[in-house]
Amino acid sequence: MSGCANPSTGSAEDDPTAPVTLRFWHGWSEKNEVKAIDDSIARFRELHPNIRVKTTGNVTDATVNQALRAGGGNAPDVVSSFTTDNVGQYCSSGMWADLDPFLKKSGMAKERIFPEVLLDYTRYRGKQCALPLLADSFGMYYNKDAFERAGITRPPRTMSELRRTAVRLTERTADGSYRRLGFMPDFRLYQNSPDRLFAQWGPAYFDEDGRSRLARGGAAKDFLTTQRDMVTALGGYGALEKFRTTFGDEMSSQNAFLTGKLAMHMDGEWRGLMLDAAKPGFRWGTAPMPVPDDQADAYGRGYLTGTVAGIAHSSRHQNAAWELVRFLTADTDQVVAFANAIHNVPSTKAALASPKLARDPAFRTFLDIARHPRSVSMPPSVNGGRYIVSLRDFAYRTEAGRVPDLEKGLRRLDRQIDEDNLQSRN
Repeated sequence: MSGCANPSTGSAEDDPTAPVTLRFWHGWSEKNEVKAIDDSIARFRELHPNIRVKTTGNVTDATVNQALRAGGGNAPDVVSSFTTDNVGQYCSSGMWADLDPFLKKSGMAKERIFPEVLLDYTRYRGKQCALPLLADSFGMYYNKDAFERAGITRPPRTMSELRRTAVRLTERTADGSYRRLGFMPDFRLYQNSPDRLFAQWGPAYFDEDGRSRLARGGAAKDFLTTQRDMVTALGGYGALEKFRTTFGDEMSSQNAFLTGKLAMHMDGEWRGLMLDAAKPGFRWGTAPMPVPDDQADAYGRGYLTGTVAGIAHSSRHQNAAWELVRFLTADTDQVVAFANAIHNVPSTKAALASPKLARDPAFRTFLDIARHPRSVSMPPSVNGGRYIVSLRDFAYRTEAGRVPDLEKGLRRLDRQIDEDNLQSRN
């Protein structure tokens, strides 16, 4: 996608105080989320009555990219995306405008406003083409009643503790099938993608030259070995996959944690709101995901991702568009109100510390994960999330026992990722 857009198309000479209509495209579609966006726009209009905002929701990245490549009067001025994996493409192609000049002109020091880990997934090779617009952090949900019956006093903090606790909490029926699984390690379950679980190792995906380094340092090998050992301890891949087919849809009333089929489960902060609404027949709590035994001091970290917002390169109203982006992403009261409305993690330091922020104990866990200095996100890449897809495919083969030599397989995976990146640059 590199080179497909013309960064000079847009103009930053417009008068932000003149009457104007901006087009804002976003991906939210659920009724409560759309209302939260509409309320945000209403608050913006109170501050900027000259700027009218026409919103379009439930828009995919593919649709946005097509519109930005085509340009014209119907293209959006302000864009948002749920897919941080694509930020490298947005920045390197020039389809999203560089925001550093706008930040400088507004006297905003981004490092003082946004947590560093969130800035990491909104820029690529020095170009800040997006800003964080709320975040998601991932941690553990656990069944307090099941823990109490098993005599377990706290959630596990290391991977070896997770394996022992998962085995202890697993219950079987008379015929040997699972009644309840302590933890489902399979990568295809709900939010269990390998990149999110691998975050607990604090991995480095690329070296300073941008080359894949998964085979170096031992983190990837240890992660995949740990996962395979857990699969074996809980009954084997075939039995686990068979049990997984009995689970309901992730967002339905038949979610496996909600129905008691899982005693521990990795999920995002939004799950707490859904559990409150569903009123499960057990007490539940939240905690950070465990970390490798040799990184016990990193406990509390987690995987972070989120929504990003930027300005279309083709917008003729970039200064006005900047006022909207700045309000949505950096106005403390706005960020807090939006976070409370859709139960996401705020994406500025001030909002995370705001007394107006909802702070029930379950949600506080995810706020702490977002603030943790060793939490991680996925690094942007020139080809978007293709390297993540490659990692997932490799992890699927590994857990199924189809990669007999992990070191050799990881070296091959590095070569594949490097070749994909080279093709994208060319």
